Amino acid sequence: MSKSTLKDKLTAQRIYLILGALFIASLVVSNLIFQKFFYWDFFGIYTFEISVGILPYPITFLITDIISEIYGKRKANQVVTAGIFASFFSMLIVYVAGAVPATDWSPINNNLFDQVFGATAIAVLASMMAYLLAQYIDIRIFHFWKRLTKGKHLWLRNNFSTFFSQFVDTFTVLFLLCSFGKIDWDLFAALLVSGFLFKVLIAALDTPFLYAAVYFFRKRFNLKIGEEIDF
Repeated sequence: MSKSTLKDKLTAQRIYLILGALFIASLVVSNLIFQKFFYWDFFGIYTFEISVGILPYPITFLITDIISEIYGKRKANQVVTAGIFASFFSMLIVYVAGAVPATDWSPINNNLFDQVFGATAIAVLASMMAYLLAQYIDIRIFHFWKRLTKGKHLWLRNNFSTFFSQFVDTFTVLFLLCSFGKIDWDLFAALLVSGFLFKVLIAALDTPFLYAAVYFFRKRFNLKIGEEIDF
């Protein structure tokens, strides 16, 4: 975007902030809702048994891939780092909310609040360990393939980076939750397979959305293949 105007740069900054906000919201919410598990019968082929916390999580990888492709590695890492601070800050808020006593007439009493949010600290810790590994691996692999293919074959770097990083994420978070006693070890293998396959499926399905986003950015900001927005 060498010939970009000030207006174009401001627009690019606003879009980057919106993407960052969606990323952080998806990450924080996934940590808050993780204790509910559901099943999904995938056309009789396979029955997924996974946490609802996994539903917004693939969005974070789609967003980091968009930012990596359009804004570059440094901007993607900045969003990841911001997500870490946001998650720990949300954990602090939940901890304080749980520490103060509920009134007698409160619709949500102390026991119910602790039952729903009591494991949030463990979830955030496990999620952040997995998140750090997975997101930085995703960004690194994405840019490795981008350099190797000279900016071509977007589907290749999107899926290869996401598949590997999602396995790391799923394995790490389940390992830590089982180690902390929040999930029974007998469920580890089944949840690992379900979680990873679900993320692989979603990663494959989000490829058209990545292509649409990249097409929009390249057309809007007159970017060449492999060119990144710098601000």
